[in-house]
Amino acid sequence: MMKTDIQIARECELKPIGDIAQQLGISPEAIEPYGRYMAKVPVTLIDETKVSQSRLILVTAISPTKAGIGKTTVSIGLALGLNKIGKKGRRGPS
Repeated sequence: MMKTDIQIARECELKPIGDIAQQLGISPEAIEPYGRYMAKVPVTLIDETKVSQSRLILVTAISPTKAGIGKTTVSIGLALGLNKIGKKGRRGPS
């Protein structure tokens, strides 16, 4: 039987947000942490050149429910999956 998104999410070991920031080349002092695993990143760190050369994946939903639709779970899963197959950012035509 295939695991649900929540089962997969609960099995993941979270990394401290400071470690994630460093992996992305962001100084831990530049982020605004919200606990150990979440943070806001200043908009000034957005590289507009990279943005203009990137593709966009939009995750949306139109019918909200009490439990939510799962946009965040889908977005995180998509980012992790793309990272796992080596899609860590735009490197040219693919």
